[in-house]
Amino acid sequence: MDWVKSFQNAIDYMEDHITEPLDYTRIGQEMHVSGFYFQKIFSILCGISPGEYIRNRRLTLAGSELLATDAKIIDIALKYGYDTPEGFTRAFTRFHGATPNAVRKQAIPLRSFSRLSISISVKGGSSMQYNIEQKEAFQILAKTQRFVKQEDILGRKDIPRFWADCHLDGTVAQLARMAKKDGVLRGGIVGMSTADTTVVKDFPYSIGAEYAGGAVPEGYALFDVPAATWAVFSADAGAPQHIQTLWHQIFTEFFPTSEYQPLGTYDLEVYTGGCAFGEVYSSEIWIAVSKK
Repeated sequence: MDWVKSFQNAIDYMEDHITEPLDYTRIGQEMHVSGFYFQKIFSILCGISPGEYIRNRRLTLAGSELLATDAKIIDIALKYGYDTPEGFTRAFTRFHGATPNAVRKQAIPLRSFSRLSISISVKGGSSMQYNIEQKEAFQILAKTQRFVKQEDILGRKDIPRFWADCHLDGTVAQLARMAKKDGVLRGGIVGMSTADTTVVKDFPYSIGAEYAGGAVPEGYALFDVPAATWAVFSADAGAPQHIQTLWHQIFTEFFPTSEYQPLGTYDLEVYTGGCAFGEVYSSEIWIAVSKK
């Protein structure tokens, strides 16, 4: 299926079921990816999580219904997923800047958050350095921490702290010593997210390196990365914020127009030189892909 069309199908599904409990696993089926991977793609493309989008859309529709009908406020609250009038009033006030009662009595202007529609626009040319590479299976030795999806799926809050902690406590140095220098990842340090469908409220993020063998240290785990086709994007000579820019570019420019689509399994940020907290460092984004 066309990648852009399938993403629009997922958005349309959310809109068609906006007053119902929404399950990301079911939404992800519209894109043929896991619920976790749908959340990741959505956040990269839109700059907000799907949870924020759903909340903003529900409050927009609730505001319109408040003005256009005589429905009871409690009924509107229940329709758009709020169990109590108090919870609805707090959320409504944060979004619109006024309470539901004040809006109905004084006709206060409301905020509107519009429905998303995906399209490809032609802009000034930009370039990406990438290779399509076939790689055999390999293993990654890593430390893992879990993060709340809605707050940090873009890696803007707690994941950088996790990296800082792993530098300070010697984890990164230990991984660098133990990394397989002549392997698939050329001795690089890896930031890795994987689709974990066993939970719905958080996701695992790992910092690791390609496993060279030997005893697995306490606190570490091994991940078996299957043989795959990888799209490898270079972010050489990039300052720290450039990696996020490259993620956005990959999903807005590369995948919509290329013959490849993400598998939704392993995504790797591979740091092959310098320090991710320095002014300049060498890094790559590895995404397991298949042909459309």
